[in-house]
Amino acid sequence: MAMNLESLLSEKRMRSIERDTRRQFLTQCTTGLGAMFMGQQAFAATGHGMPKHDPANPLGALEPHFPGKAKRVIYLHMIGAPSQLELFDYKPDLERLDGQPCPQSFLEGKNFAFIQGTPNMLGPQFPFQQHGESGAWVSDRLPHFSKVVDEVSFIKTLQTDQFNHGPAQLRVHSGQARIGYPSTGSWVTWGMGTENTDLPGFVVLLSGGRQPRVGKALWGSGFLPSVYQGVQCRSVGDPVLNVSNPDGISRDVRRAALDSLNKLNQQTHEEFGDPETLTRIAQYEMAFRMQMAVPDAMDIEDEPDHVKEMYGTSPGKESFANNCLLARRLVERGVRYVQLFDWGWDSHGAAQSEALNGGFQKKCEEVDRPMAALINDLKERGLLEDTLVVWSGEFGRTPMRENRGGREMKLVGRDHNPGAFTAWMAGGGIKPGVTYGETDEVGYGAAIDSVPLEDFHATMLHLLGFKHKKLTYPFQGLNQRLTGVTEARVIDELLA
Repeated sequence: MAMNLESLLSEKRMRSIERDTRRQFLTQCTTGLGAMFMGQQAFAATGHGMPKHDPANPLGALEPHFPGKAKRVIYLHMIGAPSQLELFDYKPDLERLDGQPCPQSFLEGKNFAFIQGTPNMLGPQFPFQQHGESGAWVSDRLPHFSKVVDEVSFIKTLQTDQFNHGPAQLRVHSGQARIGYPSTGSWVTWGMGTENTDLPGFVVLLSGGRQPRVGKALWGSGFLPSVYQGVQCRSVGDPVLNVSNPDGISRDVRRAALDSLNKLNQQTHEEFGDPETLTRIAQYEMAFRMQMAVPDAMDIEDEPDHVKEMYGTSPGKESFANNCLLARRLVERGVRYVQLFDWGWDSHGAAQSEALNGGFQKKCEEVDRPMAALINDLKERGLLEDTLVVWSGEFGRTPMRENRGGREMKLVGRDHNPGAFTAWMAGGGIKPGVTYGETDEVGYGAAIDSVPLEDFHATMLHLLGFKHKKLTYPFQGLNQRLTGVTEARVIDELLA
């Protein structure tokens, strides 16, 4: 009998070892290299502000390092990089230089996506005026937005080290130009959780008819647990794929199946003690709750007519206006981070749809009313003071006219320019009516107060209550962080 019992115990231990992952094996080692490695990892994480999550509720709300002014974020990204020289960065000298050959000093040592030879300078294509008490310069392409500039802080000298779309978009949203790093939304939801566990903590909305170049990598969780990645929601059809039950499956049947699955997962956790099993249970439960909460949150039909008119929505269609209204509905319900991507801003002039004297004007019309409405709507509801709204592209555009093959093109466009681009922020602890940084006389690079993306990210995290050097995650022998290993500073001049 003793021998049989011993054999059974030995067999059970062998089954356990066979099911262990490499990570579990190294974690459980008490001697040797595994223990040394895990000890170093634990030491690296100590005191670096790593959030303490309940495995059974990984999206539960947490306090940041200190009380932040912003509780949530809405990020509006214009995919393709809109021209700051046609929207916010007025340059009278560039207007005077229009049509003249570009000085060689502007071209030496520079990389361009398409410019060849000696292009001509290109003045602003639309008239500018100053608006509001702040006197912010805005072109006539954004008549609605020009009325809310006193709620906004502009950064005129944002800089990146990437001049191609995919890597530049990754730099803006993950701090790195390579796939595999957590997006800003993932860092924030990992650090703060969410205020409504019936909805995802990080939601992504797309418009413009196409996904960004690098797709879901822009809202991926990288080396953070996958529960913190963005969830893409749609304006047409089911808001989330498979959120509806299949034909013939009632909610009660779904509940019974989930209860049975949870019992099996609970038994597995009791046997092996892997916290990821508890996370899996929590995810299944959240998915079940989402079946009720997501369709309600994503239904703009029940909004008053005057609100839909204010945004310029088109119910049942994919549009930036719909997504702006949805963003307000989501943060109102406790979603932590809402990311909007709007495709169609790559204004090279190679086709009518991407020319400054063509498709660019249509894109301006599509976003002008909704983004102004979003700021006003949040303010009226008392949400703007603790909701950070951010607008940007991935880089700027050149003060020279694009000349593919060295020849002037029929349509008007500008090439990629990583040396300077404009972003703006509103609400969430931002000082309103401020312009930070100044570009040179033609808007080609920073003349005063350049802002690398690391400073931009550090400022966003500070507004949310995080010390950017302490929001870290041990991975590949390094305490990884959104701002990377380079020095970064919070832009105090932008803080209210």
